[in-house]
Amino acid sequence: MDDAAGVLARAEFFDICDDEQLRMLGFAGDRQHVEADAIIYKAGDVPQGAYVLIEGTVKARHEGAEAGKPYALSEPGSVISPTALILDKPRPVTFTAVTDCELLFVPRSAFLKLARQSPDLAARAAQRIEQDLGRYMHALEPLKRKMKGA
Repeated sequence: MDDAAGVLARAEFFDICDDEQLRMLGFAGDRQHVEADAIIYKAGDVPQGAYVLIEGTVKARHEGAEAGKPYALSEPGSVISPTALILDKPRPVTFTAVTDCELLFVPRSAFLKLARQSPDLAARAAQRIEQDLGRYMHALEPLKRKMKGA
């Protein structure tokens, strides 16, 4: 497996792909170096795909009604905005490089083309995003209760 496909194979979201799909996405991917303090994308922007962290640390800060404490991603294989592989919508999060970072950008267009060719992949992607959103909504429950009590 080539370098980009290997990066994707270690990324949790992309475990929905078989080896050939990983190779195809890896070929379409773009390895990028991002300097410390550079913004990867800002809240309100519509990312054109997802990023896989190869090396470094990225800070995520939710904006607007969901604003809260920023969190960091430093685990190689962490996927920044996997929903951007499917949804062409503005994201409520700003991602900033804390350190110099190596990222693999996976374009939405490549992922959607592959999903159209493989209905099983599309179904697995939808299921994964649904699970992720369910965990996110569950994590927001304490905040929701606090706000109702305020």
